[in-house]
Amino acid sequence: MKNYNVGVVGYGWAATAHIDAIKATSQGKVTAICSSRPQSEAELSARHGGEIKAFRTIEEMLESGNIDVVDITSYPSQHCSQAIAAAQAKKHIILEKPMANSIDEVRAIAAAAKENGVSGTVCFECRYSSQMLATKALIDQGLIGDIHYGEVDYYHGIGPWYGQYRWNTGKENGGSALLTAGCHALDALLMCMGSDVESVSSFSTKSKSEVFGPYEYDTTSVTTIRFKNGSVGKCAAVVDCLQPYYFHTHLVGSEGSVLDDKFHTDLLKAEKSKWSSLSMKMLDSGDVSDHPYQSQFQAFFDALDAGIDIPGTNFQEALKTFEVIFAADESAANNGMPVQLS
Repeated sequence: MKNYNVGVVGYGWAATAHIDAIKATSQGKVTAICSSRPQSEAELSARHGGEIKAFRTIEEMLESGNIDVVDITSYPSQHCSQAIAAAQAKKHIILEKPMANSIDEVRAIAAAAKENGVSGTVCFECRYSSQMLATKALIDQGLIGDIHYGEVDYYHGIGPWYGQYRWNTGKENGGSALLTAGCHALDALLMCMGSDVESVSSFSTKSKSEVFGPYEYDTTSVTTIRFKNGSVGKCAAVVDCLQPYYFHTHLVGSEGSVLDDKFHTDLLKAEKSKWSSLSMKMLDSGDVSDHPYQSQFQAFFDALDAGIDIPGTNFQEALKTFEVIFAADESAANNGMPVQLS
């Protein structure tokens, strides 16, 4: 088992959650933080434990030579240049979602990692939540059979009360409801139903509430997906709702169904009028301190030890999710026109 020195790019809300999660793994150690805002090395070291070097640019940090993994938590508009720089410096990469602001940038990141022989993981940490692990286990055991319809929806009002709001309202870093936050739900849907997508169609709209007025893009979208095997999926991304956080799942198969933390299967000869309960913790918060980063980062370091790419969230597989996302946004921009995926 190898120890990995990690340099964190960005020092905001997500970064602090990443630092705690990395420290809690068996192999990870944060040894550097890069932030455009001046940071005291003494204060960083005292706050997070161990000796932490402070840098103002990613170039300075990469040149220091004491980094194995670069953890990028900066604004989405900076992800592409920073991830490519890390790849070219032969550093493995942890990359917050979204990977980047266009499909061309996402492809460039994936290509740079492949060309330079480095591994990467995208923070689709919801895959490691109790809710999605239990749901996937049910599917893998065959208890609901072959899924022909599924919906995974993301409801999270990102208003002035939420830290992400200050930069999320702009098109440059927010992008779309699906890209900025609903990507977790879309990725979870593909995890459950597969990534062989034939076409997508999407419509978007925006709340009339003054709370969400500063947004430069539509803050609600609904995307329908046609899979190559004939099954159908739906993903709603709603960041302008005034309600508690809700990560909705409903999967319908040939032997039964899953609905959030409930399921029914004919294989157990259960009463058709009643649901059975799943033991799980539902995703119920957008607070990064509640996100299962540690489980994902542990899996990433374990994969590095094994010399393999982390399953599910590696750059090549995450690229498939973002191809669907950007196709959906293209469809929404063209009044729901279906977009074919190659």
